[in-house]
Amino acid sequence: MTTQALDEDARVQARLLAAEMLSGIVAIDGPSGSGKSTFADLLMAELDARGTAATLIRTDEFATWDNPVAWWPELESTILRDFTRRRDHRYRPRVWVDGEPEVGPPVWRRWQPLLIIEGVSSARRRMADRLTYALWLDGGTAAERLERAVARDGEACREHLRRWQQFERGWFGVDRTRGRCRVVG
Repeated sequence: MTTQALDEDARVQARLLAAEMLSGIVAIDGPSGSGKSTFADLLMAELDARGTAATLIRTDEFATWDNPVAWWPELESTILRDFTRRRDHRYRPRVWVDGEPEVGPPVWRRWQPLLIIEGVSSARRRMADRLTYALWLDGGTAAERLERAVARDGEACREHLRRWQQFERGWFGVDRTRGRCRVVG
């Protein structure tokens, strides 16, 4: 299948999902380089076109190379706690500078009835009972995903991304994330 055909399939799936989504928490998970960010952007555009208010949070705003998934309590205590209380989100996301994360300035995002969390481990077992939708993207082979991630993040990140891929294979194997998700790509 061509990249253009994959892109069109993703648009169609985002359009169909946007028609179903009104409120709750949506996780978009899958391995690095699988197209989660692109799909999240497509979904947000479709939701916006339908007039459905949503907030998008990316796990890259919390994760670091050394802390791939253990940052979850920070997301719980800020984003998820505020969402369930119907309060605006205030937090300090990581800002990636030259391939390295730094704590960025405070961010304020208005509460919306639909929260989309995009990124590796967003549909983790610990979240399963709170998710309205758990979506998964495979995104091709590990080699294809690595090359897409390197193209996105830069050649200097290649070794970090290789180690990340090894970590996430183990993580997804133990968490069995894909089995709880609706595969969208």
